[in-house]
This record gives sequence, C-alpha cells and structure tokens, in this order.
Amino acid sequence: MYLLSRITLALICLLSASQIANAAGNADTIFYGGDILTMNKSQPSAEAVAVQNGKILKVGSLAKLKTVQGQDTKLINLNGQTLMPGLVEPHVHIMGTAFSEEIFLNLSNFTMPHDTLDSLVAKLTAYSKNFKDGEWINAFGVDPSRTEPFMSELTADILDKVSTTKPIFVMNQSMHIAYVNHKALEMAGLNDSSSDPKGGKLLKDSKGRLTGVVYEAPAFYLFLAKMAPPTQEVVEQAVAKVGQRLVSKGVTTSAEITVGAYLGVDKEYALFNAMTQSGKLPVRVRGYMYSNAYPITNNKYKPGQGDDTFKLIGVKIVADGSNQGLTGAMSKPYDYPAGTSNTGTLNFTEQELYDLAKPRFDQGWQLSVHSNGDKSIEQTLNVFTKLVTKPADAKTRLRIEHFTVPTEAQIDKAAKLGVVPGFTIGHTDYWGEAFHNHLIGPERADRIDPSASLIKRGMHFAYHSDSPVSPIHPLKYASEGAARLWQVSPQKVLNPSQKISINHALKAVTIDAAYQLKMDDKIGSIQEGKYADFAIVNRNPMKTDAYKIRDIEVNETWVNGRQVFKKQ
Repeated sequence: MYLLSRITLALICLLSASQIANAAGNADTIFYGGDILTMNKSQPSAEAVAVQNGKILKVGSLAKLKTVQGQDTKLINLNGQTLMPGLVEPHVHIMGTAFSEEIFLNLSNFTMPHDTLDSLVAKLTAYSKNFKDGEWINAFGVDPSRTEPFMSELTADILDKVSTTKPIFVMNQSMHIAYVNHKALEMAGLNDSSSDPKGGKLLKDSKGRLTGVVYEAPAFYLFLAKMAPPTQEVVEQAVAKVGQRLVSKGVTTSAEITVGAYLGVDKEYALFNAMTQSGKLPVRVRGYMYSNAYPITNNKYKPGQGDDTFKLIGVKIVADGSNQGLTGAMSKPYDYPAGTSNTGTLNFTEQELYDLAKPRFDQGWQLSVHSNGDKSIEQTLNVFTKLVTKPADAKTRLRIEHFTVPTEAQIDKAAKLGVVPGFTIGHTDYWGEAFHNHLIGPERADRIDPSASLIKRGMHFAYHSDSPVSPIHPLKYASEGAARLWQVSPQKVLNPSQKISINHALKAVTIDAAYQLKMDDKIGSIQEGKYADFAIVNRNPMKTDAYKIRDIEVNETWVNGRQVFKKQ
C-alpha cells in the first residue's frame, strides 16, 4: 500500500511537471495574417510570430508556430496589416518636448505656408491675454529660416509690441537661440553692460545695446531661473502626452537625450523612473545626462543604472549650435547674409571638450556629442581620437549627434573610431531648400546627412527627430532618408547620390537605432528572444514608394507583448 502510494505520488508529480512544462512552452499570443517585416537580415520576413511573457518565442511559418499554440493562446489576425519591429527614437528631448509643446505656447509650423513675423506677433499677443503683468509668457517654435520675410527674427523691440509689462521668453525651433523682450531682460537683471555667461551669448547691436536675442543654455538659464516652475502634476501630464505621441507613431523605445536640463538630474531621474515603471510613460527609455546639469564633480549615478524599462547609459555634451540658426560651427563663413564672416559658435575649446569628455568616458558612460557644423565635427573627432586608445574602445559606440555637414575625410575618421552618427534627417526636408539656396550653398548642402557615404563604409547610423526640433515620426524619417525631397516648392532632391534604399532607411529607425542605444541584442528586429515590441501599420513600407512611406498609418503599438496604443 505504501509502495502504491509512492508510485501514485510520483506519477502525479510527473504529470504536474509535464503540464507545467507544456504551459511554459505555449505562446501567450500569435500574430499572423499579414506581412511580417522582421528587419532581421537572416530571416527578413515570416508568416507568424509567437510571444510569451513579453518576449518573442518563435518566428516562422504558421504551421511551425502551431506547436506552441495552447488552449489559452490568443490568436491575432493582422487582416492584411503589416507587423514590424517597434520603432526606435534614439534622440528625443522628452522633457523638452513636454515643456515646449505642452506647457509653453507651441508656435512650431512644419507645414506650408510659413508664418510671417506679423502672424507670430499676433499669436503671442492673443496668448498674452491669459497672463497678468509680471507673469512670464513662454513660447517655443519660432524659426527665422521658415519665417517670411526670410530670416526675420524676433527682437526685444518686436516683442515689446506684444507686451512691455509681461516678461516674454520665446525659444527658437532649434533650441539654441531664444528671444526676450525688455521686461524679461529687466527681470533677469540684465542691461547693456552685462557680460556673456560662459558658454552662452547675449547679442548686442552695433551700439552695444542688448537686442533680446540670446544663444545657448547658459544664457537661457538667466531667464528660466526667474520663472516659477510648473507643478509636478503639470509636468507629469505633459510628459504622459509626449509618451502617447511616441506610441502613436509606433515608437517603443526612446532616448531622453538631456536628463536634467529642465528640472535637474535628480528630479528628472525620479520622474522618468516612476513614469516608465508605472506605464504612464509607455515606452522604454534610455537616459543621457545633460553635461551642463551633471558636472564632472557629480558621480551619484552609474553607467547602466536601471533596467530595460528605464536605464541611464550616457552623457550628452553640446559642442556647437544650429546650422539653420547660423550658430553651428563651420570651417568657412555662412552664405547668409552675403559677405558675412560668421562661422558659427564653438561652445568649447578642444582642450575644454576633452577635459569634459575624458572623465565620463573613463567611467564607462556612452558619450553623445552634439556637433552640427564641420568645424565642430572636426573638434569632436579630434577628442574622440584621444579617447579611443585601443581598438576595443570603439565598442563604446561613441555618438555624434546630427553630424550634419561632415567632409568625406571626417566620415573616414568617424568610421575608424567606430562612431555611430545620428542624423536629424528632417534637415533635408524642412530646411533643405533654405540650406541649398541661402544659408550654406549647394556644395555644403549636398553634404547634409550623408547616409549613402556612411553605408559605403559599413557604418551604423540612426535617424531621429531631436524633438521638439522636428516632429516625432520615424516612418517619415525613413521616407526622408530614402527620398531626400525638400518641402518648399518646387520640390527638389537634396543630392540624389545620398539617397538610400528603403531597407537601409528602415534600419536607421529600427535595428541600427537600437545599435546606437546599445540595445540591438534586445530590440530593433523581430527575432526569438528579443522583446515583443511591435508596430502594426496599414501598409508594408518595403512595398511603398519612398516618399509615400510618411503616409503609412500606425494602427497599433505593442511593448513587452502588451498593446499600448490602438488607433481610434
């Protein structure tokens, strides 16, 4: 009797173990019934994808995946839609976008026709009626290169037409320039004898008077420090809206490229950690501390701190300004205005940049350096050359942000160093005509975002929005990289030799963008073992005209095997 009981118990245990193993082997969800674009070069397409516990279990034929279909497996028929990897946005100012587009008055205009100086003043005047004397009026999105008359700038005199009793602070679309009225100058304690803050500039006219035009973050902080910060609730609501915008465009992983720029590193770290973990910010986030907010004397945070929901991996340094704002550091003067000697602005000497970068590099942080102009790119590459003392160092995946007008020699140097550039590819679209015909001329404009040149050298590169500098829309970035048509009529292709295939353009918003974020082993393609992060779109971009990829609609977005967006 005792032996029979022992045998019975053993059989029950074996049966239970078998049932558990069977359950463990079954998929939670199987997608089928539409094109599946994997971005995995060894298996470019598939008939079905099985998901288990937030990860991809199997990829292949529907018959093959039937082996992991259990009683509780949910079958999702794509009904002709296309399933592709979740899109990756490796350079976004999430907090900056929240402030600029949700908390401030958003004046951005990426459609035609352009705004006029009068229309901008009218919008600001209408908005100013919501404020009392002494209350700050904040706005974002003015862009002289997309304003009529061309290159018209707001000044203190012009903003005084809006109000002389309410301080006004308007951020340029590039985020490297701002415009203030005389009341704002007064409240910041500035006058014509004020000197420039280190790393910033207060522009003065020929008579030495402040114009109300200011350059770079150290100058902005003179005004921001006088403003009452928004409440935690307001900030969280604004960040949540940006999160919804990201997933509505199929983005499942994003960078926050300047942690600490608005509220300080501690507050922003806590906010991003809490909001990603709770799902209020429904994307994975990789964080890069803003060097201005995280001085080299601060070592509170460690590289890799966090998890695959939110993790700190890098430090962001801004080495120059904006080319469309005429502040990106160029080796030769801009073409506008005619006869100018302006070559833009380097924010550091080469030694200062090295001294800023070296400690963070040695600590294991991924360096992300903003360099738009060719003079700044050269400076950054010189610093990187000093840092990369052995071939293995290239694995740190040093980033150059924007890398807008590099020379062929600079591309060669970047390739040897293992640099992973990121292009704000909207430069070719929104500003292509202005660059080509007015700001830097045809020869330099043809060098903008040279994707094909990087492909020839076998380099990884990524496309991004730099939001709020340009709108979040990765499929549009791919369209811009493959088509390179500028927006202004008559439309022309900005250097046809730099157009790339749709496949390469899609890599720049999926697997290569994941590579830039050091996550290509976990996201960016539909492969077994990777996270089940997907975008479901209404058309297969590989079967769509390059220019029309921007019109493809995202119907659903999934993160970790869970739907986080469904188009209504």
